[in-house]
Amino acid sequence: MKWFNVLFILVVLQATNVFAATEILTFDSDELRNRYTELTFQFRCPKCQNQNVADSNAPISLDIRQKTYEMLHQGYSDQEIVDFMVDRYTEFVIYKPQMSIVTIWLWIVPAVLLISGLIILLTLTRRRVSAEEATLSEDEALRLKALMEDKS
Repeated sequence: MKWFNVLFILVVLQATNVFAATEILTFDSDELRNRYTELTFQFRCPKCQNQNVADSNAPISLDIRQKTYEMLHQGYSDQEIVDFMVDRYTEFVIYKPQMSIVTIWLWIVPAVLLISGLIILLTLTRRRVSAEEATLSEDEALRLKALMEDKS
């Protein structure tokens, strides 16, 4: 019976550890709480890679949430907080990359390649059609002309 009591106490102690990991944050206003929530959902966890900071339990996510909380209480704007996080963790930390010289190529290069490919495809098709027309012998041209006149 003693082992059952010991096991019960261990289970209860382990269950209390789950509640100890919960962050308790106090905000001066609902606006500040909403900004905090919005920002933590915008940031991507560098460790988890496809999970936002608000839902991640990774230690680095805890650091990002804590720094966001501190910066909000110090009066930083949302853009200043985003800029700080990007400087610290690179562009990977935000889900929507900011428009810059580096990221503009992600939009321009595929469009340029698509348009170039279409132009090359059209010129090759036109060359092939004109080359096929030019290779007809005199007999074939006369036969083609006769067939065209018969249909009309």
